[in-house]
Parts: sequence; structure tokens; C-alpha cells
Amino acid sequence: MVSMISDPGRVLTQPDIPHAEPDMGKVAVIYTTPETVIDDYARLLDLADYQTALTVDIDTFLKVNISWQHYYPACSSAPWQIDGVAKKLKNDGFNKLIAAHNGTVVVNPIEGRENNKHKLVEDRLGLDHVVLDAPPMKWVPYRPTAKMLVLDDVYKDGLYIPEVFPGTNIVQLPTVKTHVFTTMTGALKNAFGGLLHRYRHWTHSVIHETLVDLLQIQKEIHSGLFAVMDGTFAGDGPGPRAMRVHNKNVILASADQVAIDAVAAKMMGLDPMSIPMIRIAHELGLGVGNPREIQVVGDDIADVNWNFAASESTLASRGQKLIYHGPLKPLEGIL
Repeated sequence: MVSMISDPGRVLTQPDIPHAEPDMGKVAVIYTTPETVIDDYARLLDLADYQTALTVDIDTFLKVNISWQHYYPACSSAPWQIDGVAKKLKNDGFNKLIAAHNGTVVVNPIEGRENNKHKLVEDRLGLDHVVLDAPPMKWVPYRPTAKMLVLDDVYKDGLYIPEVFPGTNIVQLPTVKTHVFTTMTGALKNAFGGLLHRYRHWTHSVIHETLVDLLQIQKEIHSGLFAVMDGTFAGDGPGPRAMRVHNKNVILASADQVAIDAVAAKMMGLDPMSIPMIRIAHELGLGVGNPREIQVVGDDIADVNWNFAASESTLASRGQKLIYHGPLKPLEGIL
């Protein structure tokens, strides 16, 4: 950990960089097939007007989701998701693409990159890659301009971000699935591993507010934000790992991380505005979370309801909830 901190006495504030200003509240959704999925991703990005959200001549990080080092459908970014998005960007002149990975206390990112076929795709396309929370990656102190809801209280010694992030584009690559701590996980949750390094578990008791804080930080440090979500397989139940897998053959894209999560939640049969991270971000004007205010382009999903279960837990997550929200909370600080 110590070896990864660069210039701890120097604190970054909001970088003086141009920020793209795409329209909020627009989400592209299309159905796909195994035979057409790569081409469909290209069409999806155009439907979502992605070029209004990203700057072509700067570094663009593809933030890969690895929720498990073992392959399990809907659990981690799909290889065809990375393939389709990267090929489209390269064809449109985005020549500085970098796949960004991170590990967790239970996930080995090197094994995950191999087993989920991310490495295969990245190598074939000639993409650079980084593991954000492993040397030689450096993290630097950062002082957000926006008022943080909880992170200043959680990290009293200050926040750190990857040194390579300021002034770049980032494309979040989540999948459609439920989650034991956040009801559903999508674009907002995908920033978690990329922007928090030290003691991420400290934030689980305030996870929804944390994700809103991270969205505010993303908006400050990145020139462009975009999200592409794979729902070819979708996960139902106690995600992100112990899920029932459903073949849904749908893909989504948006410059609005709040809106894309809201649309995915609604398709899963959840009320987006009852999910705190979506509601709070909507109320703060960070995106559009109310489905009635979201413009969906592409295929008609107005009547879609998969009736997914988002309130189930695993034995491990029940124990964690006792620590984060229950009688074992005094143990949280020593973990």
C-alpha cells in the first residue's frame, strides 16, 4: 500500500480540463444475438450519441468489471462486451484505449482477467491494460470540489485516486445483475473498485451515498464519462456471484450513469427511485433516475419486467450485514 502512494504531501484538486457535456437522461437499449453482438455494440454506441460524451484524442480507460476471478455468466464484464466497445472506439479514432482492472479482498484480478477471457480480447486488439490497485500504479491525494455526502467522514485522512485518471475518458463496463448490498449493480457501482483503494469495506454501511460521492468525483476528474452495460446474460438473486443466470440478450449504453442504472433496474422489475443511490443522484442533479423522465432509444422495452429478486442474501453477506448495519458494527473498524 505505502509503495503505491505518490507524493502524499501533494493534494490534487479538480483538474483544469475540458469536460464533455452530453445530454442527460438518454439510454440506448437494443436486443442482440451471438452472431451480431459485435456489430450491435457499434450500433448501440451510435444510438447513445457516445461521441458527445467522450473526447477522441485523449486516454480512454475501459473500466472492466471483475466480480469473480472465475467465469460465471453475468458476473463480470463479458469478453464480447469489451471486444465490441473497443473495436467501435478504435474504428472511430480512439487510439489511446486502456483496459483498467482492479482486485478485491476476494478477487484476484490477474486470474480474473485470464479466466474471463478479458486478456484474450485485450491482447488480440492490442489494448494496453493496468491493474489499478497493484504496483506500479500510483495513487495520489485528491480533494473533491463537490461536498461529499460520506467519504470525508469515512476517510478522515483524505481520499486517494489513481494518478493516471485526471483528464481522461472513462467507459464503465458493468453487467446487468442484482447485488446483496446495493439491490442492483451497474455503472455507479462499477466505479467503486477504480476510485477507492484503501479499506473499501469501510464504506459498505453507507454504500449508496459512497457511490453518489464517487459519481461526483468522476465528473470532476474525467473529461468524459460513458457506460455500456451487457445484459446478454443477467443475474438474479444474491449477486454479484451467487446468482441465477437468465439469457436476456439485451445491451445498454448511456452517457448518464444514473439513467442507465435506472433503466436496467426497471427491466429487472425493481423501482429505480426506491434504490437510494439512484434516488440521491437524481435529487442532486447528477443524472436522471426517474424512468418517466428518461428517453429510451432503440428497441421497445416499455413492458419489460423480469421480476428479479433483489432481497436475497448469502451466508457471507448476512454476516457482513451484521457488521455493517447490525450488532457487530463495533468490529467494522478493525477489519
